[in-house]
Amino acid sequence: MSFRTQPAPVARPNRCQLFGPGSRPAIFEKMAASAADVINLDLEDSVAPSDKDSARQNVIDAIGSVDWGKKTLSVRINGLDTPYWYRDVVELLENASERLDLIMIPKVGCAADIYAVDALVTAIEAAKGRTKKIGFEVIIESAAGIAHVEEIAASSPRLQAMSLGAADFAASMGMATTGIGGTQANYYMLHEGAKYWSDPWHWAQANIVAACRTHGVLPVDGPFGDFSDDEGFRAQALRSATLGMVGKWAIHPKQVALSNEVFTPSEEAVNEAREILAAMEEAKAKGEGATVYKGRLVDIASIKQAEVIVRQAEMIAE
Repeated sequence: MSFRTQPAPVARPNRCQLFGPGSRPAIFEKMAASAADVINLDLEDSVAPSDKDSARQNVIDAIGSVDWGKKTLSVRINGLDTPYWYRDVVELLENASERLDLIMIPKVGCAADIYAVDALVTAIEAAKGRTKKIGFEVIIESAAGIAHVEEIAASSPRLQAMSLGAADFAASMGMATTGIGGTQANYYMLHEGAKYWSDPWHWAQANIVAACRTHGVLPVDGPFGDFSDDEGFRAQALRSATLGMVGKWAIHPKQVALSNEVFTPSEEAVNEAREILAAMEEAKAKGEGATVYKGRLVDIASIKQAEVIVRQAEMIAE
């Protein structure tokens, strides 16, 4: 381990992020009543250009009027390559209540993108006397974004989470697919005449997880487009969780329960983690650095793995 310790990310549940367009205020109450940990009110892709102004006002009104409970509340602004984003930031922070937790910045390509939004946010907070500092989350959805992923992860102390946006990422990379997440029909290997499908998003997700964990940012998997395919969603989510991601987007309400199921440690896993911690405490009392648990070696590294599971379960319970 480097003498520069790995910083811990913000301590909050992020198992599922439920998205809804700002142009549909009728669904905001239902989103607030859902089991998602994070609510993302969208001003970007799901809102038509003609509806941008009214969607922004809908979101501003809802931030202060809807009971969001203990959920993390985020608004996805428009991309920095559009004429909408600065009005999104200015009007949100000048007019919305301090219930807003995060701004989600899409299509981030470099650290300078975050700097631009950070500078504007900082100026507005100072001018308006906002006492609650807004956090950021970003989406990696371009070749530039993945090439600069570590500098983006290190770009601002406001940054709390980073997601992979599969659709725009695939387009930027020139990938021959129209699927949003999941395995792809032509991405397979042959062994003795049998096809084996691998995961085309794996390398990008692994890069995001490494950058996020290095700089204390939560790595989150993005959307799975086919909301009629529960098993496909579950498989993608399980792969993401195994890689170290903490949650996944839901673009349909039915995906919330699936995401929570995958990213909530099972009772069996939590009990085993607690038993490993207890076994290691007993070993340390004897002056031993390792011990055997259920026929396998456990050591200090095992403690770190077990602590992650227990800490996650405790956050969810709270």
